[in-house]
Amino acid sequence: MKRAFYPDGRHSSKHKDPGQSLVKMSANGPNQSGITIRVPEIPKTERSTTGDNSRGAHTSFSRSPLYKKKSSNMGEYDKIAEHLFSEDIAGCGDLNSTCELTDEIPIVRQEEKRQLVDRQISQDLVSSNNNPRHWKVLQSAIAASNLMKRGIREEDEHGDNGLTVPAETDDVDQDSLIVGDSCRLYKHKPSLTSQHMLPLPALKQLIWLPGYMRKRLGEQSVESDMVGMGDFSLLDFHRIEITGDEIAGVPIRDLEEASEHLTEALLIREKYMEMADQRNFSTTSRYLRLLKGKEEEADSTYSENMISRDAPYHPPVEHECPYSDVDPSKMPQDSPMKIKMVDGVFRVYEDEQHLSRDEPLDLPCPDLQTFIHDLNRLMAMTVDGPLKSFCYRRLSYLSSKFQLHVLLNETKELASQKEVPHRDFYNCRKVDTHIHASSCMNQKHLLRFMKKTMKKNSTDIVYRKDGKEYTLQEVFDSLNLSAYDLNVDSLDVHSDRNLFHRFDKFNTKYNPIGQSILREIYIKTDNQIGGKYFGHVIKEVMDDLEDSKYQQSELRLSIYGRSRDEWTKLAQWAVNHQVYSDNVRWLIQIPRLFDIYASKKSLHSFQDFLENVFGPLFEATLYPQKHPEIHLFLQHVTGFDSVDDESKSEHHVFTMQSNKPADWTAVDNPPYSYYVYYMYANIVTLNQLRKERGMTLFHLRPHCGEAGPAHHLVTAFLLADNISHGLLLRKVPVMQYLYYLAQIGIAMSPLSNNGLFLSYHRNPLPDYLARGLCVSVSTDDPLQFHFTKEPLMEEYSIAAQVWKLSSCDMCELARNSITMSGFPHQFKQYWLGPRYQDEGPDGNDIRRTNVPDIRVSYRHETLQAELQMLMDSLMVNNTKSSSEVGSL
Repeated sequence: MKRAFYPDGRHSSKHKDPGQSLVKMSANGPNQSGITIRVPEIPKTERSTTGDNSRGAHTSFSRSPLYKKKSSNMGEYDKIAEHLFSEDIAGCGDLNSTCELTDEIPIVRQEEKRQLVDRQISQDLVSSNNNPRHWKVLQSAIAASNLMKRGIREEDEHGDNGLTVPAETDDVDQDSLIVGDSCRLYKHKPSLTSQHMLPLPALKQLIWLPGYMRKRLGEQSVESDMVGMGDFSLLDFHRIEITGDEIAGVPIRDLEEASEHLTEALLIREKYMEMADQRNFSTTSRYLRLLKGKEEEADSTYSENMISRDAPYHPPVEHECPYSDVDPSKMPQDSPMKIKMVDGVFRVYEDEQHLSRDEPLDLPCPDLQTFIHDLNRLMAMTVDGPLKSFCYRRLSYLSSKFQLHVLLNETKELASQKEVPHRDFYNCRKVDTHIHASSCMNQKHLLRFMKKTMKKNSTDIVYRKDGKEYTLQEVFDSLNLSAYDLNVDSLDVHSDRNLFHRFDKFNTKYNPIGQSILREIYIKTDNQIGGKYFGHVIKEVMDDLEDSKYQQSELRLSIYGRSRDEWTKLAQWAVNHQVYSDNVRWLIQIPRLFDIYASKKSLHSFQDFLENVFGPLFEATLYPQKHPEIHLFLQHVTGFDSVDDESKSEHHVFTMQSNKPADWTAVDNPPYSYYVYYMYANIVTLNQLRKERGMTLFHLRPHCGEAGPAHHLVTAFLLADNISHGLLLRKVPVMQYLYYLAQIGIAMSPLSNNGLFLSYHRNPLPDYLARGLCVSVSTDDPLQFHFTKEPLMEEYSIAAQVWKLSSCDMCELARNSITMSGFPHQFKQYWLGPRYQDEGPDGNDIRRTNVPDIRVSYRHETLQAELQMLMDSLMVNNTKSSSEVGSL
């Protein structure tokens, strides 16, 4: 086994820097895999003191300064060794006592760590002075560009054919150089790479340089550097690279079969994502395009018109609530198109005549038989023995590789973060990607709000029963309660140890003081007062988010599908009470409760349920002037969620023999995959229709993998943009590896899981993060699981303490939460950078994310290596097959 560490990432057999030496440990055999590590050689100034005389003159080693230094330290070493031996005899030498080695990195004193980081920053400063691509050189290029443009303007004004270009630009006052009229260049931070230190407008100005000016500034084209950013993506950090013929650690045949299965699964998912206009991860899509023989798509993610030239960090604020003007005449014109549900999926017709002839528009729509086949195919993969072993090996390798990366580069990452002015974890944007609106406040907040309403709104008529109306005071009098009597303990909405694996008991915690009538009054949108109290408490939560400035939430509101007017009532609640904030977007959760509605005769068939959920959405899309409130509300809805207790047993398997939605009239609940498929199928048609009309699109983001069978994960892999929870991935290595390769977002809620299904120390979030899965931290239900007014920060702080997450880890989680969220693309450009969709470090702006380029580059290169390994084995296998066919 060969082992080598090296900082520049280049292959040792092809590139060998003259200032570096290789240290190798080799194994016998030509096909042995190996790890190559390149370490810097001792500088000449230090090497000369070691007694090595290149001229061959005799030098006494005992007289060398290095020997004297070692001799002076021998006494200290003896004392340390004596102390360690004494501890060993006193402790571990006793056979009856336990002696355990910790898995953690040895403790480093705070002062030592600070000095280590300072030395790293100084080293980066020295190395940057010899870098012709450093930001100082680019700063001079910007100055030259400004002079060049000024000369061009003078030429245009005076008609002069000549243009004088100054030979040197060093005399330009760098401290006074301002680009974009608002961004100053900070030359006291020299070790940042150019795309981090220079404001984005400055990078754009470099492209304006003419050809001969580029030659004066360097051998290579500045324009090519800035457009492709290729030279800047080769960051200086320690890389671990596996070399050899059998880098996967398994026989070639097993690798080929595993690659066939995994790429087939990725291609199947890509098909469903494209059909619904949902997101595909760019790196994975690029490799799949190459596999299919297609050319790479042109880079269209960056444009100067996307954000203003001064590249601020905060998007424009809505000074007026978008719900304040409900004028139907300002809505888009109504369409003559018609809709009709066929086999549980809405079809769109051009007009009434096409509807009568049953000639729908040719819009993309999933085929049920194909989906069942794809679902079964992936289910078979999850239980394939060799594939399970292969995926488990790759996941273990990814974990070990990350530990090596942290061991080698932790100091560099920390130094990169310290060099960034102003930015730290607290002022990094972070999104709570999984939180329910009915429990988004903490228990003290709800208690305080209830007491306030009892004192100020006691005469409000809040409840009606049997034709009789009740005021708020009368409701509390019937419960023998007063404002003084209420406290957090009597409210009884917080979880306790008795809720573990008792989801039925957990749902009762939504009832303050155990009374469903108080839940209806305070945390429902459809009640006697039109959700007035719920709207006010949500707006108070929004005020807290706006005060924090850097926290966003995606609140989930419920549509049950019991009646067709639910959407109208929900939209009127949001519009009438102006429940809006720039920091909040909505998701609509659909509880899987058809069996309850069917048993109460509220619904006749599952198709009725689907019509109640999606019918008003199609109508508001086609006829916005008839449904102005729904049209306005949908502009801030980003997706749909499917929620319920996943641990409940399912009595049916989704096959071609399953009843169609119109025929599903039984009291039994349809399986998870049945719900999610028909939600997805209607979202596909709805997104195509809204895309044609220039409206916002929706993503499918269900609860998945909190409990229950593994096929939930398979269904979500095929149909979902991202998921919430994903705990069961730890038991299904094939799906976990596929979720990694596809970079499917997973919103995890460790405190919620700790109270319901999985203890905190067993939560797989740190393992997922180490392996490179796209995970984020979320709160789920602050009312039940949190204590502070900033529940998301509570989640981060506990995770950091328990799992010893670094600042880089936490900022990476925050960055992941933004990328997987449903906030608009324009917002993400401000929060992450205009080029956030670019691959690797090119898409990272440390000034905004506080995530070092080293970490982003490591993630990108590791994913590329995994995909390349799969693609290479497929190419070799296809070549072999072609040659075998040719020989026949």
